[in-house]
Amino acid sequence: MPRLSDKLAESLAALHALQARDIVAIRAADLTRTHRERLLKAGFLQPVIKGWYIAAAPDQSPGESSAWYACYWHFCAAYLRQRFSDDWCLSPEQSIALHTGNWSVPRQLLVRTAGNARNNVTVLPHGTSLLDIRTALPDAADITEIDALRLYTLPAALIACGPRIFTQHPTDMRAALSMLRDASEVLAGLLQGGHSTIAGRLAGALRNIGRSRIADDILAAMQAAGHAVREADPFTEPLELTLPAREVSPYVNRLRLMWQAMRAHIPEHFPAAPGLPGDKASYLQHVDDIYVSDAYHSLSIEGYRVSPQLIERVRSGGWNPDANDTDREQRSALAARGYWQAHQLVKQSIAKVLDGANPGTIADADHGAWYRELFAPGVTAGLIRPADLAGYRNGPVYIRGSRHVPLRADAVREVMPALFELLHAESEPSVRAVLGHFTFVYIHPYMDGNGRMGRLLMNVMLAAGGYPWTVIPVEQRATYMAALEAASVEQNIHPFTKFLAGLLCPASEKVQTR
Repeated sequence: MPRLSDKLAESLAALHALQARDIVAIRAADLTRTHRERLLKAGFLQPVIKGWYIAAAPDQSPGESSAWYACYWHFCAAYLRQRFSDDWCLSPEQSIALHTGNWSVPRQLLVRTAGNARNNVTVLPHGTSLLDIRTALPDAADITEIDALRLYTLPAALIACGPRIFTQHPTDMRAALSMLRDASEVLAGLLQGGHSTIAGRLAGALRNIGRSRIADDILAAMQAAGHAVREADPFTEPLELTLPAREVSPYVNRLRLMWQAMRAHIPEHFPAAPGLPGDKASYLQHVDDIYVSDAYHSLSIEGYRVSPQLIERVRSGGWNPDANDTDREQRSALAARGYWQAHQLVKQSIAKVLDGANPGTIADADHGAWYRELFAPGVTAGLIRPADLAGYRNGPVYIRGSRHVPLRADAVREVMPALFELLHAESEPSVRAVLGHFTFVYIHPYMDGNGRMGRLLMNVMLAAGGYPWTVIPVEQRATYMAALEAASVEQNIHPFTKFLAGLLCPASEKVQTR
């Protein structure tokens, strides 16, 4: 008689076969009833709606949302295709978000269809839902596909979207408008539909972002065709930023627009920068003194089981993976050693900053070395491939429990130089610290270690303003992660700014009373 483990192995093999075919949204018919029930009971399968499932990790805690958010867009594409065939597309507003690289999971996904839609809400896991609306679809030429999702083309979406999106999602809209190369991309649709009001709105929006030539061409072409057009800026505020004329990457422009929109709100919530310390040695001694506390909290935030005793053993040289099998195999010990090695290089970077070097330039030059040291012990122990230290990630990554979907691998290489350009050009120390940390984890350039790298980067930026090294306590992890989530998904930097400022004030007092 087959053992229970053998039976589960058979079911896992069936699940693996589906995954090998890139099937993420699993229909009931894809697995036998026996396999489904066995995998559900063991926690390897998670129901979404009746007749549909996704793969899950059996050790995830109740209510864990990571598996769903990681599968969300794949599931929606497969489900909508099965239900409506090709008679559907996402709304123009959602199309714009995806065209500009905003893959955050929406609370409700609005779908247009000419098929058998019921104007119905389909409830999905973790507070998400899908609303299908029966309405006319755009012409076939105005529909495109990205990752099996049917979207309006960008020009068609800009014409079809409602006016409120300009004020509700200004970063998405400005990034989308900046992708237009010339007026001809939207003029055909505007002229064919006689959309004089929309033409005036797009002209005003384009002028708002510094694309006056395209705006003028739209107005001239519409007027030549006999349409009376009144230009109107749909944005509520002017853009105090000049977007590069030939920068068509939506990811880079989105990054610049986010930075500009968020930076103005940071100094008002942050204590004034003390300025570079007169006693460099004393500042660096404080960096040494706070190391044990910082390592404990930073590693614990990431889920490593560490203790001050382990950290001290690593720092004192008592950790020896060559002679001690336990040290070699202990994941937490490897992480602690890597953090120690990275910390030493970060301290050297801070020393350069205290000598007056631009912190953005230093971080750009040094952050790759920080990362390599962070994971070098894992390579030495044979638990991490040397190739994993080669640079930025080459595949997708997801943040546990977050609706924010980090940038795609090809986009990472576009935006990381832009991040360091922004840090180099930024003159306000508080902005460098807050947005340096937030933007780094928003991009998530590595497969692992992004949180630790973001906090190390933050402290280099703090040092450039004379602020002390600041520890983010593991006891406040939930508040910390919620603040980052608000900034990533809602573009609201206020909670994260206030959170860091609240930590900084006690840290400043400790340094002053040394």
